[in-house]
Amino acid sequence: MSSPRPESQPAQQQTPPGTLGEMDPKPDHGEETYRGSGRLAGKKAVITGGDSGIGRAVAIAFAREGADVLISYLSEHEDAQDTARYVEQAGQKCVLVPGDLADRAHAKTIIPKAVEEFGRVDVLVNNAAFQMSHDSLDEISDAEWDHTVATNLSAMFTLTKDVLPHMGPGGSIINSSSVNSDNPSPNLIAYAMTKAGIANFTASLAQMLAEKGIRANSVAPGPIWTPLIPATMPEDKVESFGQQVPMGRPGQPAELAPVYVLLASDESSYVSGARIAVTGGKPIL
Repeated sequence: MSSPRPESQPAQQQTPPGTLGEMDPKPDHGEETYRGSGRLAGKKAVITGGDSGIGRAVAIAFAREGADVLISYLSEHEDAQDTARYVEQAGQKCVLVPGDLADRAHAKTIIPKAVEEFGRVDVLVNNAAFQMSHDSLDEISDAEWDHTVATNLSAMFTLTKDVLPHMGPGGSIINSSSVNSDNPSPNLIAYAMTKAGIANFTASLAQMLAEKGIRANSVAPGPIWTPLIPATMPEDKVESFGQQVPMGRPGQPAELAPVYVLLASDESSYVSGARIAVTGGKPIL
């Protein structure tokens, strides 16, 4: 893991969904630091939102641990192709599938494409998310609310339902929740609501799938420096982003990847229904 990391960032804004090229400083996805040891050798994984941020860090780590990866992403083609390059440099296959997961018709193409390319899916990481910061409920349009729910919750449901016929015992479903599920920000009300839903969905799913030998867990990140932040928050909040947690800084995507690797690996064979906080010291309840 690279060190030291910047504890603050200059005020900046992007147009959603945001790209890595415009970020200052550039996030650390483990490109130069992650070292694999075969913990996912032979596994086939699907990662949504895998072009940048947490998804990119997870894709790089999975590949270096020996997994082939399908990356679903919205429209950030340059970032996605760069992520694919790291996967392929690790000697693994990478399949890129662009499109909006808020469109259920598109979401339903992801698992069939993975099965076509890989024959099965061993690990599903539901990570893609949408958020916008608002000071009042009046600022949230019906369309934005529906889009947030469709991206963060409905796509997770669709991909999970679709993957089960193609996932055998030992399979792992990992859903990205958030510290906002337990400590909701008033400015991220729609996003926080969906992240609480993800946590509950995963807890129920783990109990439902236990008899099939399939595990389901969630990860609850705190403030992580990704393109989503300058693309969805006011400049002043971007500048102070991460300073509110005990560690006093935003986390880097690379700091999340080892948790996803653990949950994807057979080493966590008795871990299901868990929720792992990666929050810079801020507890989840």
